[in-house]
Amino acid sequence: MHVMGTLSDVTDTGTNGATPAITFLRGGRIYAPDSNPGRAAPSAMIARGAVIEFVGSDDGATAFLERTGRMPGETVRLDGALVTPAFVDAHVHTTSTGLALTGLDLTEVTSLTDALAAVEAYARRNRGGAVVGHGWDETRWPEGRPPSREELDRASYGGVVYLSRVDVHSAAISSALLAAAPEIRTRPGYADSGHVSRDAHHVAREVVRGALTTGQRQAAQRAALRRAAELGIGAIHELAGPDISSEDDLRSLLELVGAEPMHPEIIPYWGELGGVERARELGALGAAGDLFADGAIGSHTACLRTAYADLDTSGYAYLTASQVRDHAVACTRAGVQAGFHAIGDGAMEAVVRGFEEAAGIVGAPAMRQVRHRIEHAEMIEPWMVATMAGLGVYASVQPAFDRLWGGSGGMYAQRLGPARALTLNPYAAMQAGGVALALGSDSPVTPLDPWGTVRAAVFHHVPEQRISLIDAFAAHTVGGWRAARRDGEGVLEPGAPATFAVWQVDELARNGLPHLPVDGALPTCLRTVVRGETIFAI
Repeated sequence: MHVMGTLSDVTDTGTNGATPAITFLRGGRIYAPDSNPGRAAPSAMIARGAVIEFVGSDDGATAFLERTGRMPGETVRLDGALVTPAFVDAHVHTTSTGLALTGLDLTEVTSLTDALAAVEAYARRNRGGAVVGHGWDETRWPEGRPPSREELDRASYGGVVYLSRVDVHSAAISSALLAAAPEIRTRPGYADSGHVSRDAHHVAREVVRGALTTGQRQAAQRAALRRAAELGIGAIHELAGPDISSEDDLRSLLELVGAEPMHPEIIPYWGELGGVERARELGALGAAGDLFADGAIGSHTACLRTAYADLDTSGYAYLTASQVRDHAVACTRAGVQAGFHAIGDGAMEAVVRGFEEAAGIVGAPAMRQVRHRIEHAEMIEPWMVATMAGLGVYASVQPAFDRLWGGSGGMYAQRLGPARALTLNPYAAMQAGGVALALGSDSPVTPLDPWGTVRAAVFHHVPEQRISLIDAFAAHTVGGWRAARRDGEGVLEPGAPATFAVWQVDELARNGLPHLPVDGALPTCLRTVVRGETIFAI
């Protein structure tokens, strides 16, 4: 890919009268299946500032420029590269993602012994500073358990340690952290081993987050946003809330992207029960997102109707159907989205019943207009699918969950038994039933990896629940915009926003998208553009 004649001093401000810059991309393959039905795929695209003006052939683009008297400020010779709409990751925790990228990463550690060695090495490098890490998964370790408080004390030489489990619904902490916040001992979910979940985990996480300086927080946020841009992600749904982050954290992120706009677009949510006004004050799109109806399967905190297969518990319900109903009614009347984190079938039942009851008060048309959402929706049943479809409730889902933990031999099977495990994440059934999907990562639970996410949906462990490449890509682009009530975005056509990514692709499928084998290399991002501004380029 070559760039010629860049005029960096010409920008589209939209307010000061400056001439919008013209970007001319030519000699590639533009993924615009609706632009010229039945004709050859377009090879050129012209953007004027933040808006696409032309999609078609190279010759057609040249003629358009001559006819309109446009002079390109930047001409990009694509050399056969593929241009697609930029991805939208519909479920991200930006600061946590950045801390995982810059802190101690335990996602690839395969034993407890190696995890403790990594903690010790990190503590040595930090010379007594706090050890903040993420990503351990004891189900992949031969020891089959998380590190104990005493083990972390020894590995860190008595320092502060906070290690979040891969699902971010529990953590292992050291005695020094416990001493800094002794109230952790009094909260549900505390174990003297140093393993914390539920309320105890929320307190531990709040202590660690509260110790971050503004500079440390924004450095983590920049790292996450930079990584997203490098992967062709043009927008992320930031799912903030009082339990998962903080008001200060969300404000900091929004201030950062306001001051430094060369980042992916942030679509903020604030997940607080009854938090409609707080969400509005924070500039959030809805009182939605990780408003927890339950926890996670890996931490045994997802709320099930029958007990786990490997532990005598059914998890924990954090909300009732009546609480969901009242929140959904308040949000609908205010014209903002409601949304809930729900994974287990018990939590799903509470949320879907609550939406049903809310519709009985405000009416189904009002519910559909607002576009409420459920995050994860893993243990979903046919009646739930039908209810969600009828009320226009979006499912914000993470196909990497199935890739990492699905199938008859994965973590889900260990926790739930194979029969139940194979019913999880039924994307094809949801789609066939009329539920709109928006794909995401839940980063840092799984990494930012948009093409990997699409591939995971295409190659679901259960063949009957696979969705097509076209549908998976649409759910990770158009679906993310529509879930945020932004129709008309996520496509490459005249009049649409100039938000796109350029890819080096080895082979295209017949539908014009990259061929994605089960294994093997994924497309490489060469450039990411958000509303006409290049936020990443090789």
